[in-house]
Amino acid sequence: MTTTPHLVALDVDGTTINHAGEMSAPVLDAVQAVAEAGHHVTIATGRAILATLPILAKLGITTGYAVCSNGAVTLRLDPSAKDGYEVIDAVTFDPRPALELLRGEWPDAVVAVEELGVGFKVSAPFPEGELEGQITVVPWEELLADPVTRVTFRSPGGTSEDFTELTERIGLHGVNYAVGFTAWLDINPEGVSKGSALELVRRHLGVEPANTVAVGDQRNDLEMLRWAARGVAMGNAPDEVKAAADETTLDVDDDGLVPVLQSLL
Repeated sequence: MTTTPHLVALDVDGTTINHAGEMSAPVLDAVQAVAEAGHHVTIATGRAILATLPILAKLGITTGYAVCSNGAVTLRLDPSAKDGYEVIDAVTFDPRPALELLRGEWPDAVVAVEELGVGFKVSAPFPEGELEGQITVVPWEELLADPVTRVTFRSPGGTSEDFTELTERIGLHGVNYAVGFTAWLDINPEGVSKGSALELVRRHLGVEPANTVAVGDQRNDLEMLRWAARGVAMGNAPDEVKAAADETTLDVDDDGLVPVLQSLL
């Protein structure tokens, strides 16, 4: 039997790895089996480039594509390239309007703007381990100075429900945004999402729309799940994410990704 190559888009945190940052052996084996079968396994994550590379290395994915920063950055993976990849698409926006709306709205909030392939400029230190790369504390005006691929607004003392209410109250326009599992708000250019980036990848690969699968667990996966012909929500996903998907699998702690991938073999 000949396998029809599918584009298989996988979220990272809460999907491919658990909330402790661990990837189980069954998940690793299943991802590698799907790739060896000829499917195009494509990581699609909110992580920046530097935090995505270790996941790709762990999975043994060295060719193809990867989507980072919630779709604002797309990589073509190439072992012969200096860093193992080249950026083929990076969409930026002016962070000033959104940050001016958010400024002062949450007492302990910290802000980060992404420096592509380098790290982040931040208004104050983030909790340990939440950002990777070079972290530089800068004055507020420097956060607003240049176009960026992503802005992160974070409150160590808040909840995701707090931030959902915040975004509804202040009204964020001209951008795409997603509230995370905790009090974490990612802001991207308008119209940019994992789904929009994956559509570009699909066209590069020449995969038919009917042969697309996406698996994710959070609000930044909504567009991706709707984009895919088969969108699968993890069992640990919020109800609104499950509602956007075609089906729901097991929790990440029960290796919910595995049966989805095995169904492609």
